[in-house]
Amino acid sequence: MAMFLSSILSEFTSRSISFLIDKCLTSISPPTVEETLSNLQRLLCRVHIIVDEADERHISNHAMMRQLSQLRKEMYRGYHTLDTFRCRGVHEEENRVSPSFTPSNFNPAKRIRFSSSDSSSSEQGHLLEVLGCLEAAIRDTSELVLFLSGYPRRCRQPYSMYLLLDKCMFGRQMEMEQILGFLLQEEAPIDGNLGVLPIVGRRRVGKSTLIEHACNNERVRTHFCRIMCFRRCGTKDERTVATLSDCDVIKHGSGAIGDERILVIIELVGDMDEDVWRKFYSDCKHHVAGGSKIIVASRSEKISRFGTTQPLELKLLTPEEHWYFFKVRTFGSTDLADHPKLASIAMDMARETNRDFFCASVVSALLKANFDAHFWSMALASVKKIKRINPLLYREEKGADFLQGFKPINVRIVNKTSVENLVILHDYETGFVRETAQNEGSQMTIRDLLFGSNNVRPRGRFEVVACRSHIPPNYSYMWECEVRRPQRMISRRKRTQQIQS
Repeated sequence: MAMFLSSILSEFTSRSISFLIDKCLTSISPPTVEETLSNLQRLLCRVHIIVDEADERHISNHAMMRQLSQLRKEMYRGYHTLDTFRCRGVHEEENRVSPSFTPSNFNPAKRIRFSSSDSSSSEQGHLLEVLGCLEAAIRDTSELVLFLSGYPRRCRQPYSMYLLLDKCMFGRQMEMEQILGFLLQEEAPIDGNLGVLPIVGRRRVGKSTLIEHACNNERVRTHFCRIMCFRRCGTKDERTVATLSDCDVIKHGSGAIGDERILVIIELVGDMDEDVWRKFYSDCKHHVAGGSKIIVASRSEKISRFGTTQPLELKLLTPEEHWYFFKVRTFGSTDLADHPKLASIAMDMARETNRDFFCASVVSALLKANFDAHFWSMALASVKKIKRINPLLYREEKGADFLQGFKPINVRIVNKTSVENLVILHDYETGFVRETAQNEGSQMTIRDLLFGSNNVRPRGRFEVVACRSHIPPNYSYMWECEVRRPQRMISRRKRTQQIQS
């Protein structure tokens, strides 16, 4: 009898425990948005530490470079998702607060709205997906973290990160390694042929900057005794880029041509005539030593036929990468919790720049100069207006218009009382600018152009400083502008003069 009661009590106890465990498991609710965002922020901090440590190391393993590239993409995606939810909370707080809003402990400056709608469920699913991908990426880098300590540290350059961001080298680590691998690879001479690497990409995508950074690499300067550059060459004139003696700029030189290896850089706008290329390539083979290399950069994919290796195509950054670049340029850090309102405006502004490096640099410099929400809202409205009156400004072209590049841009009315229009005719860059403080102060800036000034009343044609690099080589990017009267106003004045005469 005692054994029977003992077995009954044991069975009852085990079933009770199982029931309680099942009850507890079913009562646990899924994580809230705040909890998920908090976990996402914590994982991003861990990933950022790994990426920063990897950037300090000279990694030669291509598989590790690919894994780091994937880790960076997940980090950019995570920051983009985190900032998107933060900015959405700011937008919702500006609306009327209703009982359907719940205070968020993740950021007291905002409220996150909970809804049972399909869109909210989809966004919640996207957030969990990003979190899961980031967790998987961290797990996959466990071996990578161990191997990092075995690679030597790079030479410390205090301004290197600012230089990379300021010159649009952001997000080009894989492309940089591909160029360095091509330049430093020892090749057996085959019939005296020289290695040629074509680099293709749209305007302002960063081709020249990437090449400039590769030429400044210490290993490249040690490997080649001379670096010769041919910039913005014509495409049909046989007198252009015919021989090495037509070189525009010698970036680095420590020996006579023919004695040591040289690196030749050719920057084109479109295609190059076949006869011009054949003549130039023949001249190089007869006057340079074996192991010399040629890099040809252009917007046209046709130059790929000149290459002896696979062409390097530079594409626009993804929206997540572009947002990371834009916010670091604007705020100087990745944490935007102290500026929720400005972060919301900045995210809208980043979308308006259409992932364009140059536009992002110009706009971020404009915003960084004045941390005021009202000013940023005015700047956003101005950029939207420019895009509205210039619908082809960001249109992707693949024909002749694409190769021509810059088109005149109608910006705005000069002031409230004038009907004159302001037009940006074209842009250009000047290198190694050393201006005095007086000259810098007398030049019109992008802020004067967009918002006007009581002391600045432009007339006719004039120049505007669109963007200036404050780190050597101190490039200045200029716009040539013109104040134009509307065509109807000019015709009316002509008719009046004819009647009076």
